[in-house]
Amino acid sequence: MGKVRCEVSGSVWKIEVTVGQQVQEGDTLLVVESMKMEIPVTAESAGTVTEILVAEGEAVVDDQVIIVLG
Repeated sequence: MGKVRCEVSGSVWKIEVTVGQQVQEGDTLLVVESMKMEIPVTAESAGTVTEILVAEGEAVVDDQVIIVLG
């Protein structure tokens, strides 16, 4: 299983995937808003989304696990 971590502190602006969805390396999983910038969080490898650990509007911090890929 791969744990996807947030690279910046901010808030979850939009979740682009659902649990069970297949993703490829480089696919956008969600978008974080930080300092009025929208920063995409992408998959580092192909897999299936097994868990989404955040919700839209939720605050996130640097290095927080936000999605799990199986």
